[in-house]
Amino acid sequence: MISFAGMVKRTGIAAALMVVVIPNAGHAQSDDGFPFGAEMTMDVRPMPGSKRIPNLEIGDAGEVVLELWCKGGKGQFSVAGNTVIFVAGQMENRTCAPDRAQADDDLMAALADVATWKRQGDAITFIGSKTLRFRLNTN
Repeated sequence: MISFAGMVKRTGIAAALMVVVIPNAGHAQSDDGFPFGAEMTMDVRPMPGSKRIPNLEIGDAGEVVLELWCKGGKGQFSVAGNTVIFVAGQMENRTCAPDRAQADDDLMAALADVATWKRQGDAITFIGSKTLRFRLNTN
């Protein structure tokens, strides 16, 4: 049986833990957190003859809608701290020029190889075998 002093001591520890945990939970939604619920555009120039630039629309649970150089599809991000895993879903079969199809395949492979991420304001960097930079769409 726990004494009154034991209950106060345990309750005090639980309250102290809540004070430490609750402010940090809000931090996940700050400007430094993973951009769940946001859309971002790859920080590159369009390919010659096109105005299109790859973009990702990331849902609140990490689900992703991708629009690449030519192809489009879905995927999923899983995030824990600065570690990130991207899993590609079904891609739409679109008629693409060979150079754009290859660029899409290369980008999908680079996303699948991402291991970590970092954020500096509106700039999101995915780091793996290649470094991929995106900018949050703020308009």
